[in-house]
Amino acid sequence: MLRQALLRDIPFIRELERRAGEPFRTLGLDSIADDEPPGAEDLAGPIADGEIHVIDEGRPDGRLSAWLWLMPLDDGLHIEQVSVDPEHRGRRLGTGLVRWALAQAAERGLPEVTLTTFADVPWNGPLYRRLGFRVLAEEEMKPGLRIIREMERALGLDVVPRVAMRTLTP
Repeated sequence: MLRQALLRDIPFIRELERRAGEPFRTLGLDSIADDEPPGAEDLAGPIADGEIHVIDEGRPDGRLSAWLWLMPLDDGLHIEQVSVDPEHRGRRLGTGLVRWALAQAAERGLPEVTLTTFADVPWNGPLYRRLGFRVLAEEEMKPGLRIIREMERALGLDVVPRVAMRTLTP
């Protein structure tokens, strides 16, 4: 069940994010797999603002299946993070979360959804292209998205090509 995240979900979101990073090792991207998930203090504000949603299938151990951080940016919505527990790959949970994000933008009358991602990682860039996103040139990026890309570069995330992408809402 998709629901808004609660503060009590923070440890489970962080645990899920660690697990979701492990497949990057198969591509030789150990530095990405080793990257620490957002801290509790980084998640608390967006949770309070209603920006983070989780797929909670009611497991007794509290583990979550997937999560999405969808925030306002420029004149649209921005997918800051979407992650699926590797145990649940192939169930199209990530695709469902992205489609939900698009529906949220449309419901709010917003013209676009943006994200940044690895261009060629199979479950990143190619997936988003299939969902209707297109790569933006630097000059096409609005100020908020440009700042996000600058921060990603400063954090060393560009170990392989990263891109900003956008799709227009239906």
